[in-house]
Amino acid sequence: MRQLAGKTAIVTGGGSGIGKGIARAFAEEGCHLVLAGRTVSRIEQAAEEMRALGVECLAAACDVTDEAQVLSLFEQTMARFGRLDILVNSSGAFDDAPLEDLTMAQWNNVIGACLTGPFLCTREAFKIMKPAGGGRIINIGSISASRTRINMAPYTSAKFGVWGLTQAAALEGRDYGIAVSCLHPGNTAVERRMGSGRESDDEPMIPTADMARVALLMATLPPEANMLEAIVLPLGQLYIGRG
Repeated sequence: MRQLAGKTAIVTGGGSGIGKGIARAFAEEGCHLVLAGRTVSRIEQAAEEMRALGVECLAAACDVTDEAQVLSLFEQTMARFGRLDILVNSSGAFDDAPLEDLTMAQWNNVIGACLTGPFLCTREAFKIMKPAGGGRIINIGSISASRTRINMAPYTSAKFGVWGLTQAAALEGRDYGIAVSCLHPGNTAVERRMGSGRESDDEPMIPTADMARVALLMATLPPEANMLEAIVLPLGQLYIGRG
């Protein structure tokens, strides 16, 4: 029997990158899916790929920075599946510039997608998971939360906040059977990093499938166990004291 048979997961940012990789790993284990994202064509294409693996998959257009759209996402999920077992907060945005050149639009774009979105989705998941007797929430953080790069104030701040949100939610959820985890990826071969021309994107990379394997482990632990935090990065990546 497949490990997630009969369960339902929402994966934000599920149309590409790490989110799509996690969704595929879940689908291969029998999990029904709701893929959420801002680019409708992308999430619909991803949903077709998941259905080909033999599971139900709803493609839901959603900007996770918009409270009303997040509320609709969870309403659609319950209307379609009647349950929510797993939430994966994988939506994000990236923008870099020296601090003195950062605009409010750049700051708000990154903080909104990477931190406000996970908060809104976690809040709504708690409303479902508490009375249901439990569930799992997996937040996608970053090694930038602890080892920043230059000119990355918004992204580093947002991912540091995601780790804080994870701990706060894990504490509030534990008495209700809700396990909250944080997966911190290192250099991962997602679409935006391939052929970008950035110096950092010439560093060693690992495939999204490697991240998905860890997320699947988090999602399939027994109810009494939680992998609170995991750091997954290429063996050859500069990390400790990378500067």
